[in-house]
Amino acid sequence: MKPAAEGYRIAVVGSASLLGKELLAVLKERHFPIARLVAPDALDEAEPDLPVLDLTGEGDIGITDANVGEAELDFAFLAAPLRAPKKAGEADALSFLQSAKQLATATHCKVIDLRETLAGESGGVLRIPSLERHDGARADRAERGGAPSRFFVSPHPATIVISTILLRLASRFPVENVVAHVFGPASEMGSQAIEELQKQTSNLLSFQKIPQAVFGAQLAFNLLPRFGRGRKAHAADLETRIREELTRYLGQRAPVPALRSIHAPVFHSTAYSLYVQLAQPAAPEALTQVLAGDPIHVRKPSEQAASQVEAAGSDEILVDALHSDARHPAGVWIWAAADNLRLAAVNAVEIAESSLGDKPAPVR
Repeated sequence: MKPAAEGYRIAVVGSASLLGKELLAVLKERHFPIARLVAPDALDEAEPDLPVLDLTGEGDIGITDANVGEAELDFAFLAAPLRAPKKAGEADALSFLQSAKQLATATHCKVIDLRETLAGESGGVLRIPSLERHDGARADRAERGGAPSRFFVSPHPATIVISTILLRLASRFPVENVVAHVFGPASEMGSQAIEELQKQTSNLLSFQKIPQAVFGAQLAFNLLPRFGRGRKAHAADLETRIREELTRYLGQRAPVPALRSIHAPVFHSTAYSLYVQLAQPAAPEALTQVLAGDPIHVRKPSEQAASQVEAAGSDEILVDALHSDARHPAGVWIWAAADNLRLAAVNAVEIAESSLGDKPAPVR
């Protein structure tokens, strides 16, 4: 596609977050042409950024500060929230990678938001390239009536999984109603949540007091619809984000599910339980035939059930053997699992890859 010595100038905001690390790994695995990598300090002090990684072995890679202008970058991935100004008047002096307004109005640099960092800004276009390839149309053009996008939104992995399943089913079978449960892992909240779940698990087994600084309750060996008193309403916020993204992306092509997010005592990967009410009964074999195909892998009844453990590290959406509801012939139950971090990172990189044709030749 391009000479190996060439590459683009990339910024990853939040490179030390779990999502940022996964994003860097995917960029390296897919041999994304990088000449320069910028990793600004954009996280809280409790989770500082890692040193910049040299993904190519060549080029000018080693910039760690955020004082970089838009003209110096080709792509900016937002894998963590921007750091809020600490002093009055500081917001006026924010650089390109510190200012939501500047990022949202970028003209040269392609900005890809993975964490709702630019949620308050207008002009963002939600993209799921794996679905767009099947639809044969560019969502960033269709969503805005052909107008060029200002920045791209890489949706939550739950939006990607649910949209992929529902759009495939709706392409052949009219769907009337959907109910979805999302069982989120600790990695959804970052490394501190993983550390607390690990300590809760080990302390419970050794009959010691468990830490609750992150969850405000016992999550180990438990399921929680919400965190303890005084903790951030993460589940409700997540439900709102997924619901809004599904409404925006599905449009009239499939019904938006009634949705509930539940905190599960697992470290990585998300599980999904969907009840899909069809207009007419359909055999599970016929539904399986429609669903199967990259990136969905549907299990046979004779195979091991799809699980979050198995999904970790995989690009696939694992779907277990489908089951019709015993009391409702037109209803079908779908169990799925996918690596939340991996899916989000791959989608964001695919957005960048699909935009390469819109960019000038990479720098040497």
